[in-house]
Amino acid sequence: MNTHGLLIADEDLATRTQMAELFSADGYAVTAPTSLAGALAGILKKTVKVVLLSTRFDEVLATELIPLLKQCNRDLSIILVASELPLALLRKARNEGIFYHALKPVQPGDEEELRQAVKCAFDKIDQHDGTAAG
Repeated sequence: MNTHGLLIADEDLATRTQMAELFSADGYAVTAPTSLAGALAGILKKTVKVVLLSTRFDEVLATELIPLLKQCNRDLSIILVASELPLALLRKARNEGIFYHALKPVQPGDEEELRQAVKCAFDKIDQHDGTAAG
């Protein structure tokens, strides 16, 4: 079975912990670093395939971070997790190559959108790598 490396880049410890527990329980190999250096290590080693990125991580805005992450691994799927995002910033993030923009879960049950986005991102990667049927 493939190891599906998922990185959670969120400054909020509670959110990072909650997402790590959720996706670990779903069978993903989750990394939830506390620093940008820790995040980049997994991306450069190509053990991470999908990133859940909040609007800010380690004091860097997502719109500044997305191009850097893509330079480290152009095949990386980035899911921007943000509720309140100005349209101009969302457009910039899309132009930089995010895979999906998901709303930040607020209540129990809200995480289903994220689950589906992560599953779709890994399905696309598996199809590209030739590891999935179809």
